[in-house]
Amino acid sequence: MKGISRKIYLELDEPTEEDNRSGQMRIIEGLRAEGIEARMSLASLKELYLLCETEGWKVTVSLAWEGSGWMVTRLEAGDTSAKHYGLATDLGSTTVVTRLVDCCTGQVLAESGHYNRQIAYGTDILTRIFYCKDSPEALEKMRSAAVDTILENLKEIEETVGIRPEECIQMTVSGNTTMVHFLLGLDAFCVFAAPYAVWADQPGFLKGIEIGIPVNGYVFCYPGKSNYLGGDITSGLAAVKIYKEEELCIFFDIGTNGELVIGNREFLLCGAGAAGPALEGGVVRTGMRAVKGAVDRVRIENGEIHSHVLGEGKAEGICGSGIVDLLAELFKNGWIDLRGKLDPEKSPLIERQGGSLAVEYAPGLFFFQEDIDEFLRTKAAAYTMVEYMLMESGVSLDEILKVYVSGAFGKHVSKESAVTIGMYPDIDRTRLISPGNTSLDGAVEVLLDKSILDEIDEILDKMVYIQFGAVEDFLQMMTAALALPHTDLEKFPSVAEMLARRRQMDMEEGD
Repeated sequence: MKGISRKIYLELDEPTEEDNRSGQMRIIEGLRAEGIEARMSLASLKELYLLCETEGWKVTVSLAWEGSGWMVTRLEAGDTSAKHYGLATDLGSTTVVTRLVDCCTGQVLAESGHYNRQIAYGTDILTRIFYCKDSPEALEKMRSAAVDTILENLKEIEETVGIRPEECIQMTVSGNTTMVHFLLGLDAFCVFAAPYAVWADQPGFLKGIEIGIPVNGYVFCYPGKSNYLGGDITSGLAAVKIYKEEELCIFFDIGTNGELVIGNREFLLCGAGAAGPALEGGVVRTGMRAVKGAVDRVRIENGEIHSHVLGEGKAEGICGSGIVDLLAELFKNGWIDLRGKLDPEKSPLIERQGGSLAVEYAPGLFFFQEDIDEFLRTKAAAYTMVEYMLMESGVSLDEILKVYVSGAFGKHVSKESAVTIGMYPDIDRTRLISPGNTSLDGAVEVLLDKSILDEIDEILDKMVYIQFGAVEDFLQMMTAALALPHTDLEKFPSVAEMLARRRQMDMEEGD
């Protein structure tokens, strides 16, 4: 692996009166003999005189790439080159996920994810931006919340595999522009307000200790393209590599925000807009992440709802993939209409709870009408982004080789259910690819392969950004997509066929 960190074992000649070169130069020249030009940090210089004489000048050197060259960040006694670790983090607005990686083998040794502690200051990004506006104290709370969530992940990883973050040389972070601003303690109001000139879109390599991340090297923040097109998308593109494809592809990262890229090796047309925390279980009253206790799959048979629970135990809530299944099943069975409105005459499982209609999808757990309405807004935004970008680029769905639906949500959701409710386009399902958390995958890639840094520059050069908020008819298009699956059923032939079969069955049962 030739990533952004190295561990090199050196056996150096001891000083003599004839060869009285400094310890610093012995290290530098020892690395030079390995083909590496490097500088030494103050911390490594302090370790030098404590280690070299007592260990017979047999030491392992930790090297971190800092953007323009290699920096020696740590010295260890003996040969510890096989214990070479790095960290990668997807800094999402709803969830933060971190992986511990063996940088010798590329193996993921552990993974931990938690809800972003910033949620305490607002479930959506805009609320957080206004909370911090013109308030250094509030901004510091937001910064600390991001760091503390990452540290919570690191603590869980250490408890799982016994490897401390201080044993890791580098961390890579991918996140949208607002999240990176918050992580660095920068006011993110510029992301929201004209002229949308953000404070930093390519922060690069920063000392971990300055951010509050206890790695012994640097934290690399993936660069973004614009206010609403951040490093999480650059990272995702580095993972799926549509910028190397000859055929046209779509990359869609669905989370609290939705970012869309259409293109190939010739161009990358990009857009972004709010999707909503409902996709990750946020906002929904009984929503939760896809962890133990979450309902992740739903089907309705003979008037009964069958819910699968992660971990096979008692249901505690429902995650994004479970919500999509639930809505698709409710729609297919006629329990909700084209507008997503619950019909209590269709099932005794639909009842009033606190003045609102709700369906009991698991014992004691209800999905409310307001939850459905919120999710329909989310799915409408997601579909409209794809529809508009195709229209803007003059490309039809038939010309698209692959549609990558990224994110933890995209990995677990049923393609069929997503098409049924009109969230995914109605195309051959083999062309719908669910690569998982590409933001995190891309963060791991650059951790292990330094050449990705050059490819990132290529990606940024090809990107052309469209801001959906400036599109006059976007809201009108989105309104049409609020229906299940859409007001124009010709866009969803397989769903129209399913509805026709259901009507035929209803007629036959009526006879």
